[in-house]
Amino acid sequence: MPSRPVLGRPLARESGDPQVVDAPLFQPPPPILEHKNHGEPSAFTPESLLREARRQKGLPIANVPSVCVLDPDGDIVREQLRAGRARRDPSWACYHTDLYVVRDGDSEYGLIGGAVGASFAVLVAEELFACGCEYLLSITSAGQIAPLRAPPYFILIDRALRDEGTSYHYLPPARYSEADPKVADAAHRALAGVDFTVVRGGTWTTDAPFRETTTAIAARQAEGVLAVEMEAAALYAFAVARGWPVICFAHVTNQMGQTDGDFEKGEANGARDALGLIEAIVSGVDRR
Repeated sequence: MPSRPVLGRPLARESGDPQVVDAPLFQPPPPILEHKNHGEPSAFTPESLLREARRQKGLPIANVPSVCVLDPDGDIVREQLRAGRARRDPSWACYHTDLYVVRDGDSEYGLIGGAVGASFAVLVAEELFACGCEYLLSITSAGQIAPLRAPPYFILIDRALRDEGTSYHYLPPARYSEADPKVADAAHRALAGVDFTVVRGGTWTTDAPFRETTTAIAARQAEGVLAVEMEAAALYAFAVARGWPVICFAHVTNQMGQTDGDFEKGEANGARDALGLIEAIVSGVDRR
């Protein structure tokens, strides 16, 4: 009985066959590019997940604040809890995170820590906008690619290289995800008077921080990328697909462990400057 050919290898005939065919078998595209009808609604929605979570937990339907902040490292959450400015929202039904409501002067916003990586960040973003969020801000730690200055400093991300998986479920393949120019310009204007460094430019979003090789880093430098992070490309693809305002910042805090004394984020583990950034955005951006 002839052996079965192995998918992806040349198709060879049994010994003694009159002809040998060495053309490769047809290979379908990678699954991440297959069956992506980006305009087709999802069968599984954040609304249905939250409905069942509320049923199981006995929670009421409630809205989150109109402005929400993702804090993957969790340093902002810890600082606001320490200062007594944050309270846990008991009506937040997400299975995976806690939502804190921060009231600081005239400002109020929702704050979620620990949503690290593209897929987790977008899962939480979907749930937030399903619960009344109208504007989402993300502040994530990032590794320095272009040596603009010594860390720490912030990058207002206006585009992100799509070296992750989640964005391909929201938009057709392209090299970058782009911030909405109006949203990015408004954020840039709101930060004009801050006393810390904010630059504007592109980043590289990766799913695999421990595969940031010397070859890849050099290629990103040559392309003009400023830093590497783990969420922005997916959040911007989500924003375009869903039509929601999202702005992402990279807090450049490290040189990927290549120097001693790396990962120093500044006062209160970088939370002081991050809180100044949030306050400037919350009070200075017209979100209509």
